[in-house]
Amino acid sequence: MTVTSRAVTTAVLATLVAGAAYLGPLWSVGASAVLVLLVAVGWAPLLRLPADGATTLVVLVAGLGGVAVTWFTEGEPVLRNLPLVIAFSLVLAFVAQMLRRGGRPRLVESVSGTTAGIVVAVAASGWVATGRSDAGAGLVVTSAVGLAVASAVSALPVAGGWTGSLLAVVLGGAAGAGAASVVPDVEPVQGLTVGLVAGLVAAALRFLFDRQPALAGRRAAVSAVAVPVAVTGILVFVVGRVLL
Repeated sequence: MTVTSRAVTTAVLATLVAGAAYLGPLWSVGASAVLVLLVAVGWAPLLRLPADGATTLVVLVAGLGGVAVTWFTEGEPVLRNLPLVIAFSLVLAFVAQMLRRGGRPRLVESVSGTTAGIVVAVAASGWVATGRSDAGAGLVVTSAVGLAVASAVSALPVAGGWTGSLLAVVLGGAAGAGAASVVPDVEPVQGLTVGLVAGLVAAALRFLFDRQPALAGRRAAVSAVAVPVAVTGILVFVVGRVLL
């Protein structure tokens, strides 16, 4: 994928997350699970990690476990069981490394890369938690719209440098504020804040991934387009808790 196609695909995924939030909580769970799958499928090629299959399995189990635990946890805090998912996933990552054959080359790189994948995949459960917050679907839609606009702006040729990235952040914040003005339970200032956060994620990850030669591969590109949406989920939940 080119930079433009990746940015557009990220915007489409963010839009799907927003649509799922209005269709119902189970749809948000399904959308989060899809994000986990997309991240897991290409995480090892994206970071050029050894033990491709083991890394994919660990990241997938961690992400789906986080989504499931968040959905089935009753009462507050809704993410109180998420550290257990991460802890068990880290144990699984070490077990996967112990089962490797052939001398376990690049062991430290493999463990650290898998750990990063666990964190990114589990972050997708933030969309489920945000949907269960006081603002609910309105906050999900507001932040997803901000991310979609920021990602779409990142697809433009002008967004290649720092000035363009700043433009993406500003327009992401403006889109969040605009969306907040038409959805219930979210104030424009809150929408502006989550939009700016989503824009920062989109801009920062564009800078990061533009330097990754592995993005020439299809699986790596698939993971790259899903990472900004997955990471934004947990960040929006945290920001929403602070502001609401």
